[in-house]
Amino acid sequence: MAELRRTGHAVYELKYHFVFVPKYRRNVLKGSVAEKLKEVLKKVAEIYEFEIIEQEVKEDRVHIFLSMPPRYSPAEMVRIVKSISRNELYKEFPRLRKECWGYKLWADGYFVRAVGEKVVAEEIRRYIRYQRREREGKQLKLF
Repeated sequence: MAELRRTGHAVYELKYHFVFVPKYRRNVLKGSVAEKLKEVLKKVAEIYEFEIIEQEVKEDRVHIFLSMPPRYSPAEMVRIVKSISRNELYKEFPRLRKECWGYKLWADGYFVRAVGEKVVAEEIRRYIRYQRREREGKQLKLF
């Protein structure tokens, strides 16, 4: 079984794969910019209690596989990461403002997929059906 994480009010196993890209898919995430972005992502993860399982920064995109507390929605996580990373990268690399026109380092959109370990959709459906039958007083037959 996958390791469950805890907050003061929740026990959870929430993992997501995120992909986001620079505005106009510009190839600006290379060299020292990519290294700084990785550092920033680690700091953001510490502050907001995200656990980065894997991350990869390519010249024109970022992949992050992480676990995060249920108090954050995927959209909120992306907003946090994009805004903090933009500010930090612009501070250290002012030339990015010219390369990315204005204050828009990141494109508006992103990709997100919820990822499970061993619990798959069919197991959840079966569990919920079991709960329904149990409530109706019927015994579920395993075999």
